[in-house]
Amino acid sequence: MPYYVLVYDVVENFVERRQPYRQAHLALVDAAYRDQSLVLAGALKPVDGALLLFRTDSPAPVEAFAAQDPYVTNGLVTRWRVREWSVVAGEGALLRP
Repeated sequence: MPYYVLVYDVVENFVERRQPYRQAHLALVDAAYRDQSLVLAGALKPVDGALLLFRTDSPAPVEAFAAQDPYVTNGLVTRWRVREWSVVAGEGALLRP
């Protein structure tokens, strides 16, 4: 099963501005983690973006996650994108020829 990275670019003062939406965002993160599609998630430092690593059959669930994330729907994420990630070392790595 492939990995996908969801990359967020965020507004200035994101840490302060996210507070009204943080619990709803974390509930969405927790649900995705419980269903085992989300592997890792967190903000970049300094906080100008975030990375969320998913393991799913297609990018569709990752795109659906972003589309309903309160940070996205309330304008705190200025840009998001989904990229497939080819893992060559570690758990879940692809076999190399």
